[in-house]
Amino acid sequence: MNMDPQGSIAMITGASAGIGLELTRRLLSEGWQVAALIRSDFPADDRKIQEAVKNGMLRIYKSADLADYDSLRLALKEIKGKEPRIDILFNNAGGSLPGLSYSKQGREKHYELMTVVPYIILMEMKELLRNGHLKTVINTSSSAFNFTKELSIESLEQPAAFRKLIGPYASSKLALSLWSQALAPELAREGIKIRSVDPGGNNTLRKGKESGLPIGVRLLMKLFFSPPTKGASRLYEGAFGEHRNETGVFLMKDQVTGLKFTHQADTILGRISEIYNSEFLVERV
Repeated sequence: MNMDPQGSIAMITGASAGIGLELTRRLLSEGWQVAALIRSDFPADDRKIQEAVKNGMLRIYKSADLADYDSLRLALKEIKGKEPRIDILFNNAGGSLPGLSYSKQGREKHYELMTVVPYIILMEMKELLRNGHLKTVINTSSSAFNFTKELSIESLEQPAAFRKLIGPYASSKLALSLWSQALAPELAREGIKIRSVDPGGNNTLRKGKESGLPIGVRLLMKLFFSPPTKGASRLYEGAFGEHRNETGVFLMKDQVTGLKFTHQADTILGRISEIYNSEFLVERV
């Protein structure tokens, strides 16, 4: 990393488990302050995490459901009221669901949580990012979207069918990377850089949580996939590594990689911008 993290603030969504937790641990160990937007609690038996909470290096903001705009709005308002700036934003929250489900707003849950909500968070945090030093956004994507055969606003919001991992999950991650690419020039005019990053295959299975992964993939995870420290390292490198001065790119295995359906990028960006302005902002009034 090319800067002294002393006093620097990273905001991480989904920070209390899996890749987000390992990224939180790494940044704290390097002297970063972390503003964590989470749904579930941090491990109570993690001494270093609990010490960071007590000394104020780790600040917790909770939302019962990030895909519920009422809950999300309250959490983001609290962050804006308490944090002086954000140097880097990691939009990391997400996961694969076991079946087709919909958000409170009526859209498919993967799409709402992993495509639309990261945009909302970015828009709401822009002022804090402009006050920061790095002014960088890292969106956690996935190479699973290589299995996506078709993409449209209609199929994202109201899919006709559901397939684990390579269905709504994959297409939502592709849409995330596409709008990241499309928004990059506008953000650049404000001094903000944005990249989407594939964290690779990680064993993020959790006991007691129903998985949205096919049985074969779950078995492969248990036997062969790396621990979530690997994914955290990929996000870290995406933020601070050799591509730190680039914007709008998708990184896979630390390399700039092309995207499918790039002709849909502006359409997707336009739709989620419309949702933000007509639903998230309007309800606030």
